[in-house]
Amino acid sequence: MRYAVLGGGKRVRPLLAFAGGELAGADIERVSFAAAAVELIHAYSLVHDDLPCMDDDVLRRGKPTCHVEYDEATALLVGDALQSLAFQLLGEYRLATDPNDQLHMVKLLAGASGSRGMAGGQAIDLESVGRRLSLPELELMHIHKTGALIRAAALLGARCGEYIDQAELDKLDTFAKLIGLAFQVVDDVLDAEAPTATLGKTAGKDAERDKPTYVSALGLSDAKSFAQELRQDAVKALDGFGERALRLREIADFIVLRKF
Repeated sequence: MRYAVLGGGKRVRPLLAFAGGELAGADIERVSFAAAAVELIHAYSLVHDDLPCMDDDVLRRGKPTCHVEYDEATALLVGDALQSLAFQLLGEYRLATDPNDQLHMVKLLAGASGSRGMAGGQAIDLESVGRRLSLPELELMHIHKTGALIRAAALLGARCGEYIDQAELDKLDTFAKLIGLAFQVVDDVLDAEAPTATLGKTAGKDAERDKPTYVSALGLSDAKSFAQELRQDAVKALDGFGERALRLREIADFIVLRKF
């Protein structure tokens, strides 16, 4: 479990949780548990995605994938245990003043992780290998596979605070939805043009497996332009927040301008 979680990574989801918490004036210690829970879910998904029955990859975050370093059975159990630990954190520590708010946070993370979120998106992804998806179909897949957990991260951080209303939560959710899609578009671009050494995972794997991507649907140049459009729309959704949303804007820049 330590091998899968502590060995690197961009930590985009925890960063979004802290940025959402800053927007809502949340106590940083409370946000740290929510951020850790989201990252544990993300790490479990990577361990399972890399298994031979899924994407069958041998490299993750610049080192052998969990099932290569250990074995498939261990990797399967590691993913299961990381998922359980995420929900243990949400239940073990006081993250919100109102217990009903904390219960909603548990529901939020569960929904983002399950059949109507990340797991459902991965099922669509596996079913789509060898097919050409339309842009709406690609968006549907990635809103679930990648976007759901990114949206949950920002909202979980914000719900640790007390100075945010539903209208502001809706604006934050719009930002996170758009930047989650941008994250996937950039991922597809990097898979097509960045080397393995830079990515820390096997480059060109999507094309090799004939998986539908934004690059295959739009072409490389238009995919890059689309990522920039999503970034601009995401930042616009933060209008009115002022300096409270500074970290969110910075993360949007990082997501779209990153090289790994």
